[in-house]
Amino acid sequence: MIVESLDRETWQRRERTHQERADALTASHRARASQGVKHPVWDFLFTYYSYSPSQLRRWHPGAGIQLEDAPERDGWRWYATGSAPNAVVPDAGAFAREKASLAHLVEQMLHRTAARPGQFGCFGLHEWAMVYREDQHRHPAPLRLGRAGTDAVVESHDLRCTHFDAFRFFTPDAVPRNRTELTRAEQPVREQPGCLHAGMDLYKWAMKLGPLIPGELLLDAFELARDIRLLDMEAAPYDLSAWDVVPVLIETAEGKAEYVRRQREFAERGNTLRHRMLNAWPGADQDAGSHSAHDAQTAPVAASSSRNVMTRSAAS
Repeated sequence: MIVESLDRETWQRRERTHQERADALTASHRARASQGVKHPVWDFLFTYYSYSPSQLRRWHPGAGIQLEDAPERDGWRWYATGSAPNAVVPDAGAFAREKASLAHLVEQMLHRTAARPGQFGCFGLHEWAMVYREDQHRHPAPLRLGRAGTDAVVESHDLRCTHFDAFRFFTPDAVPRNRTELTRAEQPVREQPGCLHAGMDLYKWAMKLGPLIPGELLLDAFELARDIRLLDMEAAPYDLSAWDVVPVLIETAEGKAEYVRRQREFAERGNTLRHRMLNAWPGADQDAGSHSAHDAQTAPVAASSSRNVMTRSAAS
C-alpha cells in the first residue's frame, strides 16, 4: 500500500542529508579502523552490532513510501514496483512473507517492551557480573577496584538483569546470583524499557527491518545506542581513564542516583522510538491485542520487582 509518494528531487535530498549525518556519526570509528586502532567503548557499535558504516548510511524512505523515478532501486530487496514508471516502494508484505518469524519477533519485542513499566534497580551490574571471580576479562582494561573489590561489589548487591544477551556473558559464578535464570525463548516476556541493552537493541531491530524503517529513524536509533553505550561503560568496573571515560561510581549512593536518572531518560527515548518504529511499519500492530493480557499480568510483577530492588540496593 502506497501512503505517500516522493519525487526524485525530494527523496534524493533526504538521501543526501541522511548520508551526511551517517558519515558524521561514524567518522571517528572509520578513522580509527583505517589505522587499526581499537576502542573499548565505541567498537561495540560495529562489532556486537555487526553493521558497517556503509550499511548505516544507506537511506530508505520507510514502508509504503513510494520513490518516483528511482530505476536504480529496481530489484532491491523488499522493494516492489510502484504505481508510476520507474517508481519503487518498500513492501512490508514482502518482508512479512519472506521473514515471517523475524517479523513476529520484532513486533513482539517492540510492543511488549513498550507496554511494560521500566525497572531501574540493576545499576549496570551486568558488566560486573561478566568479570566476577574471573582473571580473564572481555576487555583488556584493568578493573578500577581490582578483582577483590569488584567481586565485593557484586556480592553486596542483588543482581536483577532482565536481558538475555547480557546474562549469557555472566561468569559461571555470577549466573546463580541473578534473580532469574534467563533464556532466549523467554526474551520477549522479560525485556523491559529500563534495560540499557534493550534500548541499544532498537538499532538492531531498525536495521533488521531494512527499507521498512525511514533512514532518519534508523539514525535516531543509532544515536540512542551510542549514548547508552557510553553510560554502559561509564558504569562498568573497568578503568577507562586512558580513553577519557569518567566512571559513574555505581557502588556509591551518588553513582546509583546518576545511573538511574540517565537510565530513566534512555527508557523514555527508547519507548518513543519503539512507537515510531511501529507506526512506520504498517501491519506491525496486528498482534498487539493478543499480547495485552499477558503483559497486564507481567507488568505488576515487574513494577514490584523494581521497587524492591531500589529499596534493598539503596542500603548497599
